[in-house]
Order: sequence, then structure tokens, then C-alpha cells
Amino acid sequence: MKNEVLQTILCDYSPVSLEEMTNVRLMNRIDTKHTTTVALLPDFLKSLSSEYDVQEINGSRIDLYHTMYLDTPDRDMYLAHHNGRSPREKIRVRVYFNSQTTFLEVKDKNNKGRTKKTRMSLPKKESYRQKEVETFLDKHAQYPLNALTPQLENTFNRITLVNKKRTERLTIDLNLAFHNPPSHLDKQLEELVIIELKQESALSSYAKNILKEMRILPMSISKYCLGTVLTTPGIKCNRFKKKIMQIKKIEKENEEEFF
Repeated sequence: MKNEVLQTILCDYSPVSLEEMTNVRLMNRIDTKHTTTVALLPDFLKSLSSEYDVQEINGSRIDLYHTMYLDTPDRDMYLAHHNGRSPREKIRVRVYFNSQTTFLEVKDKNNKGRTKKTRMSLPKKESYRQKEVETFLDKHAQYPLNALTPQLENTFNRITLVNKKRTERLTIDLNLAFHNPPSHLDKQLEELVIIELKQESALSSYAKNILKEMRILPMSISKYCLGTVLTTPGIKCNRFKKKIMQIKKIEKENEEEFF
């Protein structure tokens, strides 16, 4: 039902194809994340329709993603993020269901807050063990393939907006669900929405102004770290406790407000 309501609102947007979006991939960028509730999402989307277009793939404006995060058994990449280390890295296999594509992706964040993403295409999620991936990681990542195992999986829906000037992208993630292969625990976050503004530089932005007006405040949050904390008993998480408390507060919001 939630997605049907959002699809109706997104009909007011002009569509942009996946092919057109290739020119706005922003693989080297500045990311700014915000969190809010599904109750505020309809008004947020309505306020942007005159200034942004929406990505449409095979007739759908809400995509489904599946991500498998690779890390060492000791979760070195998680701990690097938790301890505030920079530069730091994440390695993942992501399935884009609407476009029927799969990529192995390496995301590096430097000490100036810039994110660089490098990726290679895979025939399917399970293909990450192939020799070409080993070669790719040797060239682009800090960790070799033989040091990595699946530590977390998630699924979520994504709405991707792009401004009319094609200088920034806005991704809106909802219906987050996590599965932890080592612990076999699952967690769903049905009320949480993660909004991420992706720009080449920290320019002024119409979306930034709307976020400020709606009091949707910035909160840096990694879906990998969030899912790890929520599904790994005893994991070190002192640095994330305040953010987890904020997210639990969001989870308690009345879901009926969405309608």
C-alpha cells in the first residue's frame, strides 16, 4: 500500500531513463544523508516535483535493490567506520532488480568527506567468487577476495530523483530489511526513510532547502553499520548508540499517519 501511494505522487514527475542517468552517476562525490519517517515522505516528494525528475525503469519509478556486504570475519570495515577511521572502505555486491543488473562495488570515503565508487558487472550475485573479481579487488580495494565473506544482506526500495540541471541526485530508501548470515538474525525497519543527496561539490540545493524547511536533519548513517548493529549481538557499537536511539524513536512513529 505504501508504494502505491508513492507511485501516485511520482506520476507528477517527469521521467528520466536509466540511459540518461548514466551522465549523472557522480561516482566521485559528496554525500549528505538525512533520516525521516514514511509519514513525512509524501509531502517531501510533492514539494520536489517541479524541480526534479524521477528515474523510471521498465515502467517503474520505485526500484528494488538487494545488497550483500563483504567484510572480514572480524568485520574490519565495520570497525573502521565505527572508530571514525579515514580513509575507509565498503565492498558489496548489489542486485538492481528493475534493470536486471548486478555489480560488485567498492566505495571509498576519504578524509575530506568525498565518496568514490568503483564497480564491475557480474552475471549474478553468486559470481563474486570468480577470478575476475579477485583481480578487480587487487587493483581497487584494500582487501583481497580471500579475506572476505558475506557479513550482511539487505533489501530496500529506492526512489531516485535528479535535478533539472543534472548536477545532483537524490536517493530515497525505504522498506529496509536486513539479514545477517553469521548470526541468522533478521530486522525490518518499516518506518525509516534514508534520504541521500549526492553532489559533485557542496553547492546550494533546492532539496537541501526543503529538507531544512521540513526539519529533516542530516544524520550520517551507513546501512551496513546500521544492519550490523541491529543483527549482531555483542558487536562494538558505542559510537552509534545515539543514532540507534534516534532510529528507534522513528520506528515508534504512528504508521497510520502515512495515510
